[in-house]
Amino acid sequence: MAEENYTPIETIILIDTIERLGLGYHFEDEIEKHLEQIYKFHHLNSQEYDLYTTALQFRLLRQHRYNVPCDIFNKFKDNNNDDKFDDKFASNAKELLSLYQAAHLRMHGENILEEALVFTRHHLNRMLPQLVSPLRDEVKQALEQPVHTGIPRIEAQKYISLYEANHDAKSEMILKLAKLDFNFLQNLYKKELILLMRWWNNCGLKSNVSYSRDRILEGYLWAVACHFEPQYSYVRNAYAKIIELLTKINDTYDNYATVEEAKLFTEILKRWDINEIDKLPTDCMRIIYECTLNLYEDYECEAIEREKIFAIPYAIEAVKQICRAYFKKMKWFMERQLPTFDEYISNSWISSCIYVFLTCIIPGMKSVTKEDIELLTSDEPNKLIVGASNITRYLNDLTSYEREKRKGIMLTGIECYMKHYGVSKQEAMKKFVELADEGWKDLNTEWINSNNNNNNSIPKDYFEGILNYARSGEVFYRKSDFYSDPEGLAQQIIDLFVDPIII
Repeated sequence: MAEENYTPIETIILIDTIERLGLGYHFEDEIEKHLEQIYKFHHLNSQEYDLYTTALQFRLLRQHRYNVPCDIFNKFKDNNNDDKFDDKFASNAKELLSLYQAAHLRMHGENILEEALVFTRHHLNRMLPQLVSPLRDEVKQALEQPVHTGIPRIEAQKYISLYEANHDAKSEMILKLAKLDFNFLQNLYKKELILLMRWWNNCGLKSNVSYSRDRILEGYLWAVACHFEPQYSYVRNAYAKIIELLTKINDTYDNYATVEEAKLFTEILKRWDINEIDKLPTDCMRIIYECTLNLYEDYECEAIEREKIFAIPYAIEAVKQICRAYFKKMKWFMERQLPTFDEYISNSWISSCIYVFLTCIIPGMKSVTKEDIELLTSDEPNKLIVGASNITRYLNDLTSYEREKRKGIMLTGIECYMKHYGVSKQEAMKKFVELADEGWKDLNTEWINSNNNNNNSIPKDYFEGILNYARSGEVFYRKSDFYSDPEGLAQQIIDLFVDPIII
């Protein structure tokens, strides 16, 4: 990948370019080899590294699970100014941007990175009107969506355009490879979408469950976000189908069924027997129930064929568990009970769907073992699961609050927090932003330390899917509820699945 005479700085810049263009999965072994050498033998405290290269190297190493200490940034502080970042960096957009991106890999207690985020965000926003493209475009995009918390394929598509416009630094060969790779994957996604749409039109959910949202494209985008590489076709297919099925089930609890009907549906689903179907009170429920059992019958066949039979009971139990969580929330609402905030959150991380997703994709994940899934589904809530689901939950509650309030839905996370802590709406909403950010620190901590011991048994690709789940939640819910109102993601869907990049 990198020539032997490359300096460590040149190698780091090349790796970052390759990864941001979406090509990293082609060179995983080479990238890991080079980063391991750099981590072992090239110290970031060296004065030869300026702020740009220090922050870039810090970000890349942490992205690859090397626990680089954050005190390497102390050398960029002004000892004569209350140890704040030196003002001489306040006018260098390239260095500020590098530090800004690096700061998003912060863990708990890393105050210097909190300061870096405030410092860089302030000065980048201040400088933005005076910057010239492509740097201006890159800064604008980063302020809207930092690379670490963005969906990988969306970030790659955006960076290809930025890289092409950077005439001073680009390699035509790397650029062409990135474009060819993007179009290759897009063609694969189109084929997968055709099969997915065929299933969607034939399974009966689209035409017979009219009260529910139709989000097949958005569900597939979420699937691509979590596992975009070509070898994960089965994973994306399973993911997208389950998302759409859960949307129908969730909307049935929220917008269609009475408490008694929902209770019956939950009990019959628990029994998991097609012979029980006629006991369901409505055609819509019978269609959803039949589709659920059919989908998981296909899942069982795949699990057996791919030697993942151990996953079957976990996958089925995850669906039963989420329906119990949906029903609990429905009962609270219908009986006008406002749970404590802790009760609400405890139920919400179950209803966030992450357990269902993690179990439904196992047949397509060669590396996952029974021990891995036992670790993630143990009685003690796993920090990875809770961190990723909480990011999605807090942001979803935040951006859907006003819409749900207009609909008369008072059982929301914001309302529970306001009552539990006796605070205003504004204070609660501010807290939810902070809680989502805390979730990222939890997730970053687990990710960065997983190279050492804490989660060593969990395969990297499976772990990365959990990280990407949180990234999906970030993109779908940080600015608005784009899952319920998907127009805000229409352009991203067109870019990823419709329009090829001109070579």
